[in-house]
Amino acid sequence: MVQLLIVANVVVFLAEIFAGDALIRTFALWPLVASAGDGNGVFMPWQPLTYAFLHANGAHLVLNMFGLYMFGRDVERTLGALRAWLLYVSSILSAALAQIVCTALGFLPAAPVIGASGGVFGLLLAYCVLFPHRTVILLIPPIPMPAWLLATLYAIVELVLGVSRTQGNVAHFAHLGGMVGSGLMLWHWLHGPARES
Repeated sequence: MVQLLIVANVVVFLAEIFAGDALIRTFALWPLVASAGDGNGVFMPWQPLTYAFLHANGAHLVLNMFGLYMFGRDVERTLGALRAWLLYVSSILSAALAQIVCTALGFLPAAPVIGASGGVFGLLLAYCVLFPHRTVILLIPPIPMPAWLLATLYAIVELVLGVSRTQGNVAHFAHLGGMVGSGLMLWHWLHGPARES
């Protein structure tokens, strides 16, 4: 699942290079109500899924694919490919919902959103739940810490940056939404009613 997602994201990014803004206008996550006369894209029902395969530039793609690879492999090994896929999809959908709601309430500027970060943050949370005491190392600065602490710090940073509206070009609430979607899915699997066989 992780390898297929990485390949799909790279292929779509190459298509973006050749197609220009056409893919962004059609497949990015646009606000429910577009600005009058902006001449850009409009919200369409497939966008809460397709936006996660688009990226702004090579660095954006590489960072998201690195996170997908680092956290997704062990999540997939533990949960299996189907559950890892469901968790990833629920994360990108809940990230989209968080972005749509925050934009509709006027808390965020009306702008399109792209990137797999919501899904990656969902996988980060799943990794933290499944392997809370496994040591991970930040890239910058290279500090080792348990996985639960990394996920907690990331969530706090995203919340602070989102509320303070720092880094306005980053969808902080979408990242948090991805963690919420992942958490709800994991809670359902780990604490939901047992099925008879």
